Amino acid sequence: MVVDLQPAFSHPDSPWFTPSLGNVSQRIAKLVPLYGERVVFTRFVPPAQPSGSWVPYYEKWPFALEKSADWLWDVDEPWRGRKSIASHTFGKWTPEAIALLGPEPRVTICGVSTDCCVLATVFAAVDGGAQVRLVEDGCAAKTQKAHEQAMAMMASRAPQLTVVTVADEIARLGGKTP
Repeated sequence: MVVDLQPAFSHPDSPWFTPSLGNVSQRIAKLVPLYGERVVFTRFVPPAQPSGSWVPYYEKWPFALEKSADWLWDVDEPWRGRKSIASHTFGKWTPEAIALLGPEPRVTICGVSTDCCVLATVFAAVDGGAQVRLVEDGCAAKTQKAHEQAMAMMASRAPQLTVVTVADEIARLGGKTP
């Protein structure tokens, strides 16, 4: 599962730009071919009508609700058009994800932002019974400190969660770095 690799976080013109995502995307690109068609990309998309706690959130980030921001919500190239699920919530462990991955799945997760959407997805997956492999160097946050703090919280979920690296996954899957 590749969480929210989309222009909202990868493009410098986005208010949510995550500078370290460029390098992280290159590492993710080494993993995607090894998983083939099993890869599920997720997309954060704003709701048509915010409600509850999302009302003040979008008061803080009104650009996201503007029609001119629609280009931010697709999956980044070169993965545009691949299997994806969309959610207006931070966590992407949705009924659609569960249906795609099956009951009690083993899932490898990477993406952005380590301290928000990745964290919410990982905790929900673990809570839902998934065995999670979290690719530490396949995740990005706005700051290195935020990344490290989120990783420490998630790593504390062992043995339900195993922290791995891109190199670990390449070796485990018997792949060669493209």
